[in-house]
Amino acid sequence: MKRNYQFQEIVRSRIATFDIFGIGLKKHHIPAMLEFDVTDSRARLRELRKKGVSISFNAWLIKVIGSVVSKHPEAAAYLYNKKKIIIFSDINVSLIVEKKTGDARVPIPLVIEKADKKSAAEISAEIDVAKGQELSRDDIVLKKKSSAYERLYYRLPGSIRRLFWRILLKNPKAAFRTMGNVSVTSVGMIGRVNGWFIHRSVHPISFGIGSVLMKPVVIGNEIRSREILNMTILVDHDVIDGAPMVRLLGDLTDFIENARETDLVPGPEQKTEAGL
Repeated sequence: MKRNYQFQEIVRSRIATFDIFGIGLKKHHIPAMLEFDVTDSRARLRELRKKGVSISFNAWLIKVIGSVVSKHPEAAAYLYNKKKIIIFSDINVSLIVEKKTGDARVPIPLVIEKADKKSAAEISAEIDVAKGQELSRDDIVLKKKSSAYERLYYRLPGSIRRLFWRILLKNPKAAFRTMGNVSVTSVGMIGRVNGWFIHRSVHPISFGIGSVLMKPVVIGNEIRSREILNMTILVDHDVIDGAPMVRLLGDLTDFIENARETDLVPGPEQKTEAGL
């Protein structure tokens, strides 16, 4: 008798996604669902591409997020204990890069270190290098070889794996070294979705990037068609209160809707440091 179903193997890296979702449900995140007018900023990116400066929209958003969060570092702080939070001097952004291994596309984590101190062009180049990196089946995180302990993680029962995450989050320094203090998920960039998605994260602050859609916007006394980005932001209420969060969102709106030259390409000081 011919069966009317088939089995498909779950790629190893997705197991961590299951665990993060489960632990993330227990975090005290406040979701904010926002729209940003990115018409002018995207136009600047297109102009730079015509001049030979290759910057992806996602890389630019990561740079903007790094710059804004560096102005409000408490938003990316970890809860140290009931009386203290720990604030790191760098903004390290975790994102997912889809890699093809064999016939399957596998989501692999990548951490952009010091995203607040790099230009969008540098971040874009770093992501391109990561996409071109060859992987073995045992590799879990891009830009570094997985340790025996990390490979063992995927062979453990779910209850023990989730215990690992709880222990990691109680050690903020180890958590920062492993996964940074900000996460960015760009699911909405894969296709056009007229809405928002509510993601889950174990990071203090995370950004769910949605689609860019043409929408009517009132500017002055006129209705114009503009490019609007949907974004969901999760902020840990244990480390930041409502008023500081609103100030952060105000700066984020300003930075996203008005692309700054210093965020796009390296300035003279950055070029000197990077040897460019």
